[in-house]
Amino acid sequence: MGYIKSAALEETGYVVLDRYNQELDPKEWLEIEYVDWKSSGETRFAPLASAKGEIEVNGFWNHEPPRTDKDGVWIPSQVEKAPNLTRRAQEPGANVGRCRVIELQPTPYGETLYNLHQDDNNRLNPDGTGWVVRGFFNLTDDKDSFFVLRENRTDPSVEYRIALPAGAQLIVDTQRLWHAATHIGDEPRYCLITSWESGPELDAYIEKYNGKSRVPNVELSQEELDAGQAEQERRLAARAAYYAAKGKAEATAMSEA
Repeated sequence: MGYIKSAALEETGYVVLDRYNQELDPKEWLEIEYVDWKSSGETRFAPLASAKGEIEVNGFWNHEPPRTDKDGVWIPSQVEKAPNLTRRAQEPGANVGRCRVIELQPTPYGETLYNLHQDDNNRLNPDGTGWVVRGFFNLTDDKDSFFVLRENRTDPSVEYRIALPAGAQLIVDTQRLWHAATHIGDEPRYCLITSWESGPELDAYIEKYNGKSRVPNVELSQEELDAGQAEQERRLAARAAYYAAKGKAEATAMSEA
């Protein structure tokens, strides 16, 4: 049968919506409660909706009963402090799973490439229902920062670099695309991340805000691109060597037991 997916994301795996006038919003993301949670880079998260309405950000499949990333439960204490962010997450009218604000510390491009990852949004998602994608609403004005998207983690031939000024709005199939953010600056970056179920409601929202499947890449020099790729390769090789040595040591210990 297959999943219900948005045609707007078919070409590149992402769309960029019209910018939101972020300057009119109160800084609600500074008032809500955060929990430590390691993602791609040095991060914390403040959940607005979670599996059971508690202040935690674990995957819904890690709860009892396990389920896919849909039907998130809004957290009253967080929603009370951030009604505007909640409104924005609910605006499409699509089913919402996890909804949280990420706080990301400065992250250079080479580290971003090492941090590239895919999400497991659709674990336990029943066939024939809407494919889960994620919305990213940039809250702070990070003019020199950008989102990195790749079809293949280690292949730079297809790399999208999306600018992240205040009010930038993206919807990404993060199970298809490898992704992470390069954050340039001295202060943390804040972004609202919402899991949405694909379907007519989300399609209408994308159309309403003129979703574009291609926008100009943030420009980097060839030197910066090469240095970033080299850093990714160095880190991946070091990680592989670490686990190879660890596995060999464990195998030796078991043979001597």
